[in-house]
Amino acid sequence: MAKAQAEEKKSSLKALGLAVSNRKTGYMLLFGFAAGLPYALLLGTLYAWLTDAEVDVETMGVFSLIGLAYAFKFLWSPALDRVDIPLLKRLGKRKQWIVTAQLMLGAILVVLSFLNPLSALGWFSLLAGIGAFASATQDVVIDAWRVDVADNVATIDILSTVYQMGYRIAALVGGALALFMAERMGWPAVYASMGGILLVVGFLGLFAPDAERSAEAVEAEKENLDTLRQPGQINPKTRAAALGAVGALWLWALVTVLVFMIRSLNSDPDARPDSTAFVSQMGPLVVIATVVIPGIIAAWLESMRKKGKHVLTETTPAQSGWDTALDHGYRALILPLAEIIGRLRWAAILVIALVLTYRITDAIWGSFAYPFYLGELEYTKDEVAIASKFFGVGALLLGLALGGALLTMIGRMTTLTLGALIAALTNLLYADLAIGGARMQAASDAIGFTWLTSLFGADERLSKLMLTIGMENIAVGVAGAAFVAYLSSIVAKGYSAVQYALLSSLTLLVGTLGRPALGQMIEERGYFDVFILTTLIGLFAVMLCVIEWWRQGGKNANKNAPPPEPEQT
Repeated sequence: MAKAQAEEKKSSLKALGLAVSNRKTGYMLLFGFAAGLPYALLLGTLYAWLTDAEVDVETMGVFSLIGLAYAFKFLWSPALDRVDIPLLKRLGKRKQWIVTAQLMLGAILVVLSFLNPLSALGWFSLLAGIGAFASATQDVVIDAWRVDVADNVATIDILSTVYQMGYRIAALVGGALALFMAERMGWPAVYASMGGILLVVGFLGLFAPDAERSAEAVEAEKENLDTLRQPGQINPKTRAAALGAVGALWLWALVTVLVFMIRSLNSDPDARPDSTAFVSQMGPLVVIATVVIPGIIAAWLESMRKKGKHVLTETTPAQSGWDTALDHGYRALILPLAEIIGRLRWAAILVIALVLTYRITDAIWGSFAYPFYLGELEYTKDEVAIASKFFGVGALLLGLALGGALLTMIGRMTTLTLGALIAALTNLLYADLAIGGARMQAASDAIGFTWLTSLFGADERLSKLMLTIGMENIAVGVAGAAFVAYLSSIVAKGYSAVQYALLSSLTLLVGTLGRPALGQMIEERGYFDVFILTTLIGLFAVMLCVIEWWRQGGKNANKNAPPPEPEQT
């Protein structure tokens, strides 16, 4: 028995060694790094540069709307499976997009290094927006590449783990290292060097392995599409009209936000559109156009299908590539939404409201973290790097581990509700920092944290920042672990990837839309009032968690039941 176990362990270690030394694993680490670096630089560290350049906080709030590229990336993800880049198709189905995105991102970062964000804010924001779009696109294709190239040696589990390692390394390079470099070399040198790194990664990507989808996968996909043209399924013309209506609504929302962003960034502060008015008036309309109406359309289609209305009476094969493209779009964007709404019924309203608001407290204020640390509290870049990136990342990992343990010990919905509550309440810690931090300093002294950090050279002032960031990141880690478990529990197996991507994208929507108004509020009323507001917003998510817990049946909601199977269509 012992010998058999020893042999099995030896075999497992050998398999792990082969996987780690595999060429695909090495490129997965590289691609994970390439995915994490632009995200850190464009949606995080860039605001430290804008703070140093004395760009006002309201403008930064408008600028942060470039993050909507990540919220809406599911819209163009189906096209990346079908469209080839002229002259680059020979690189491979996935590599043509990965390499192009990496080279584009590298070039954009280098060009940004030559611009003054204060005097050339229009060009600066345009390039950053294009970079966010390229980065979001790269994320989609790298996820597909990982699935395509996985095999018995470089397994999907190994590749996923290595991807996360690369992504986290990039977060440290684009965060802590960038701050250290900026303190000594200046921001232009930081972005030029980071752009150079991505250009090198793009060049190396030319030699990465690529894999076309297997014949079995292609055939399975064809069969799935063919089911849409069987008797009892929604008529293709009705499906096309529905897809066109949803597409028009999403396009209107994107154009509306872009027009506001361009008008704001190209106007003098006194003449720019009112950010609070835009968010209060147009924000709800954007959410209605991108979430509510598409959900109603999807629910109506599902209802019609079940009633036998607007359905096919005989098999109707696709007649052209356009028909096939519409089938792909419908299956990727409408059908998963119809399935989840048809399954949850009225509860879909509650679930979507919870998804939209659960992470709003950290999503809406995240872009203002660097202006708060560097501008308002006047910490140095080195101090922020130590507190936010090194110590903060460690606290986040601790929070994730604690969240995982709590999921097992007290259940999913209890952990989800607890995570929402502590994530909201940690905003009060920042509110204290905004008015001097006397309470956080007293807490740091009382628990011995000030003494402990002094052993590593930190003063009292840095210790209270580290404690505040650490407590928030632990709370965010617990909430994040619970939220991933919750999302995984409400998606159906047959549509898990698309539904998860759609729902996780929605978590960014409201927070991103609210940033311009929050920036204006900071300018007019200061950070203290903002942190009180974000605490109250977070408590709204807690209330929704309690209602969802009640809906799922209290104790039964804590059982880690497998996701439901989708109804066959």
